[in-house]
Amino acid sequence: MPGTPIITLTTDFGTNDHFVGVMKGVILDITRDVHFVDINHSVQAFDVLDGAITISQSYSCFPSGTIHMVIVDPGVGTARRPIVLTGDRHMFVAPDNGVLSLVYDREERISVRHVTAEHYFLQPPSNTFHARDIFAPIAAYLAKGIDPQRLGEEITDYVRFAAPRPKPIDENTLRGVVLRADRFGNLTTNITPKDVPMLFEPTPPPFKIVVGNKGQATRICSNYAEGAPGEVFAIIGSMGFVEIAANRGSASQLLGAGKGSEVNVVMEKP
Repeated sequence: MPGTPIITLTTDFGTNDHFVGVMKGVILDITRDVHFVDINHSVQAFDVLDGAITISQSYSCFPSGTIHMVIVDPGVGTARRPIVLTGDRHMFVAPDNGVLSLVYDREERISVRHVTAEHYFLQPPSNTFHARDIFAPIAAYLAKGIDPQRLGEEITDYVRFAAPRPKPIDENTLRGVVLRADRFGNLTTNITPKDVPMLFEPTPPPFKIVVGNKGQATRICSNYAEGAPGEVFAIIGSMGFVEIAANRGSASQLLGAGKGSEVNVVMEKP
């Protein structure tokens, strides 16, 4: 037998206001047969890329049939479209502003529909709270088993952006950027081991990873505890990117760096 439908929520709403609770109330008014999972309500405000990273790193951990609401919506009330994405195993309800861009990159087969079936919305929809009036009802009806084809026509011109990629500056330097800083002060860069394979050889050449203008890492560690107290080092994080971290400390504070800070991997000349 299929299990109880799961709806996840990823938003920039925080938890100090009524927004998240109201969305759940709308869904429960339509269907009581649902499990909620709050992935993250602390996406940086208005930051579509941060929302895209959050959901792309999360959704595949959930069972097939999970419905993911992803609401980071600085264009609420404008002509931007509400969409439903159906992938191989999951469905997504979101504004068409690129917040699903990294999901598009991971899914082999997708169908994206512009939601135009307004009789499923709460009436009249507010111009400032589409999460309550449009996205929550649509997620609820999907949980009840409605066919996504009833929601609107399939589209191919959905908004999609590419995540920032590191770039070579010269033969010895690769430049990237900090994508985010977590609550422990670990700095996730956009650099992967494939971008700098020489650093992960059994005997890597001398190098330094310069973050911002305040400090650098000169060692790759296999876990956080391997670093010495107060040492800033590099590590491969769970997202698959190079992180700059400190053992029981905040690399962000030690380096005075955060999201958007420049990261340069410099191979030392012989």
